[in-house]
Amino acid sequence: MRRQLAAIAVTVLFAAPALALDMPTRKAGLWEVKMVFEGLPVPAQTMRQCVDQTTDQAVMAQFGGAAQGACSKQDFSNAGGTMTFDAVCKIGPATTATKGVITGSFDSGYTMNITTKSTGGPAIPGMTPGGETKMTIEAKHVGPCQAGQKPGDIMMSNGMKMNVLDLQKMMDGMTPPGGMTPGR
Repeated sequence: MRRQLAAIAVTVLFAAPALALDMPTRKAGLWEVKMVFEGLPVPAQTMRQCVDQTTDQAVMAQFGGAAQGACSKQDFSNAGGTMTFDAVCKIGPATTATKGVITGSFDSGYTMNITTKSTGGPAIPGMTPGGETKMTIEAKHVGPCQAGQKPGDIMMSNGMKMNVLDLQKMMDGMTPPGGMTPGR
């Protein structure tokens, strides 16, 4: 369970610069999200998320808002359906430089490629100071949420279920001291 929480925490920390920007909300329904990490001791993860406009906006406000205070640079552009972002943020003892490209549609499917370099210490445990990490997120809309699911529910491939709106409580002890704390 700790590995799945770590994967979600890593995703939130590295995607936070993008969440803080003027990102469109995803189409309501069930999204399958695959995450692949390079340069981190975190295995690839697949999860399904039940979303609606309200929960997507809440996640952007909760986690993206934290990045705004911790980031000295946040550039975003959207040209021809390709979104790019470039951010410099302070996370714990580290300063991270994050670049990303998002292609696709928030109605049917998108891919997000994120590259992060840190200086001054590791941004998260297991990250090599001064090292580079890459994360690829592939998401596709698979239909309506299933019976018994509510917006914000995340179902991990191992059967673990949580709600993204409760993620702040789970992450409170996982954020590096003095670092970017989502939602604060």
